[in-house]
Amino acid sequence: MSSLITIVRSKFLEAIRSVNPPGRWKILVVDEFSQKLLGSVLKQFDILEENVTLIENIANYRDAQPEFEALYLIMPTSQNVDRIIKDFSNGRRQYAGAHLFFVEGLDESLFERLTASPAEPSLLGLKEMFINFWATESQTFSLQDPGLFFSIYSPPRSETSYKPARDRLEEDLRFASKLISNVCITLNEFPYIRYYVPSGHLPLGPLKPNAQTRPPPPAENNGRWRTNLARGADARAYEAVESDFVTKLLAFMVQSNLEDHKKANPDFARTPESVRPRSTLIITDRSMDMIAPLIHEFTYQAMANDLLPIENGTRYTYKFQSSVGAYEDKTAVLSDSDTVWTEVRHMHMREAIDKLMADFNKFLEENAVFKGEGAANLNDMKEMLANLPQYQEQREKFSLHLNMAQECMAIFERDKLPLVANVEQCCATGLNAQGKPPKGLVEEMVPLLDSREVINANKVRIIALYIQYRDGVPDEDRRRLYQHARLTLAEQDAINALLHFGIRINRGPADRDNKKKIKQKPNNDEEYELSRFKPSLKTIVEDQVADKLDKTMFPYVKESPSTAAVAPSLRSPPPPTASLRSQKPAWHRAPKPGAATHDNRERVFVFVAGGMTYSEQREVYQLSNSLNREIYIGSTHTLTPRQFIDDLKVLDLGGVGSRAIPNGLRELTGGQRSYQEYYDEKYFTKDAAPPQKPPPNLSVPKDEKKAIKLSPTNSFSGSVNSMTPSTKEEKKKKKGLFRF
Repeated sequence: MSSLITIVRSKFLEAIRSVNPPGRWKILVVDEFSQKLLGSVLKQFDILEENVTLIENIANYRDAQPEFEALYLIMPTSQNVDRIIKDFSNGRRQYAGAHLFFVEGLDESLFERLTASPAEPSLLGLKEMFINFWATESQTFSLQDPGLFFSIYSPPRSETSYKPARDRLEEDLRFASKLISNVCITLNEFPYIRYYVPSGHLPLGPLKPNAQTRPPPPAENNGRWRTNLARGADARAYEAVESDFVTKLLAFMVQSNLEDHKKANPDFARTPESVRPRSTLIITDRSMDMIAPLIHEFTYQAMANDLLPIENGTRYTYKFQSSVGAYEDKTAVLSDSDTVWTEVRHMHMREAIDKLMADFNKFLEENAVFKGEGAANLNDMKEMLANLPQYQEQREKFSLHLNMAQECMAIFERDKLPLVANVEQCCATGLNAQGKPPKGLVEEMVPLLDSREVINANKVRIIALYIQYRDGVPDEDRRRLYQHARLTLAEQDAINALLHFGIRINRGPADRDNKKKIKQKPNNDEEYELSRFKPSLKTIVEDQVADKLDKTMFPYVKESPSTAAVAPSLRSPPPPTASLRSQKPAWHRAPKPGAATHDNRERVFVFVAGGMTYSEQREVYQLSNSLNREIYIGSTHTLTPRQFIDDLKVLDLGGVGSRAIPNGLRELTGGQRSYQEYYDEKYFTKDAAPPQKPPPNLSVPKDEKKAIKLSPTNSFSGSVNSMTPSTKEEKKKKKGLFRF
């Protein structure tokens, strides 16, 4: 299985290693955003090991160092291009030469600005890396942009707000489509693209059909025609707005991006079908499954992120007993480099605890630390850990997961989660533990809503799930449920916001049941009564692999596998074209891994616009094993139930007061901007003020200056991930490399 983290890490290292100046040493120039991407997969030490003598921020004041060549690893913004030109203009020579690596594609106008500038003689090469996305786990990626949730689902405040809101959303979707395309390009895949089309509701948020955003209606006499073709373009354009779902717009944008990339880079995705079948990308959104972000999950990673204060799914602060016996706060990073974490994160909490204790006892046995019996429970484990000062690393790992497991189980009992979860499972599956329709569900639910031992956030989740189970309830019943639960107005707003996801919350006496969008398959293998529900994504991926996925609900953007077999393949190379950027290769080409063993399983990508859950991530890993496929999941961001409910509270306000965008959605006047204008604003960084000259008596001695010069200038933090051999370098692109 190809790990996204390993692939991204290798591509960064390949770029750094490809620059080999005559004097051996080089300087790395980054910006605020590329530094974060780099730091997510590499430590500062790893970078300095590659003959990098200095890491500098392009926005900071930098002393000229004409004896060193520099490797610029930056975002392709107008601002950064101007900074590069400034480094080598007006008699200034910041470095001996510049090797330019842009994190993603450089706009043609910026390329021309570079080649026509006074900096041109100093530029030694250029490469676009198409690597602007966050590889959060081996099989998950993220845009790290939770504000898109509000851009997609927040309803415009007034009738006149629809056009600006749609323009803003289309700007955001164009950006998101570029990052999804980067994942495909990085993995050298040109997938078939499918997208989710809801049958129970019209487009949501700014895409809701409105007089401001749809063409004028056709002439009345057009209605008599029976065929769509005969009714004319006006009628088709008028009705097309009703199928403009966010998934459809995003899917067509990704298709267009990849086609453009293929034209510019004929070698892209030229993998023989016999080596690896062509992949599929499924684009869906949060409205497809509104149960998964609300229900309590009891697998380790999902449960811990739901119940514990874990920051961004990776940083957890806990009490650690030091070797002298004192307790101190320690912050741990939960990442793929923690093997204990990766082994247990998708296990049910009961199994995870058993595995932790078994591994702990095995560790004691192998190291002959204790004689006699090992740990029988978590408390035994805790006492024994206090007596292992000489095994610091193992102590820290076991202490971390012991603490997390204990905290989760304490909250499980304190918050009455066994009772809460039983009601949730009945609502989510429509069946009780015996596999029959639940009777007396209200009688079980109301005491929990009345109880002061059940926190309000859990009451919100129960009511939201119950409304979905009943496909809406009468207004009076809903008001009574709120009364029983003693919900605040903000908590009531969170439940009412389900309406903006196509869910019916108010049900009249004459309303019929809506058909279930995606039916959950019977789960007879699940041994835990409180884990019977499985996310809809599981059914979708299983049906896709079995070639049973409904083509009406998940149509293809362009060609499907059956038509592609007859039509000319997209992978067939067009005639070679000459280009300034590809004529004179300036880069070291990594040797082709001929002897390496490749995993040639078919790949499936799933992208969830509006946030993915940890339970959906878990399903992707498990399905990869059971279906023998490489499956990757990505989203605008990863959400927890607590965060999801907080976002629902302010959905009607456009995100004002939210954690993601406290000031709300940006105002857009004057229509859509060009993509480069949007991009420049998103990645804008302020230039640091030049340092003030110290008084003469405070000047630094000459020897000391030299020492400072060779030390890294900027703080650079990053998580450690396992080092693996470099993967095959990305194929040469039209815009990929050149020599000035």
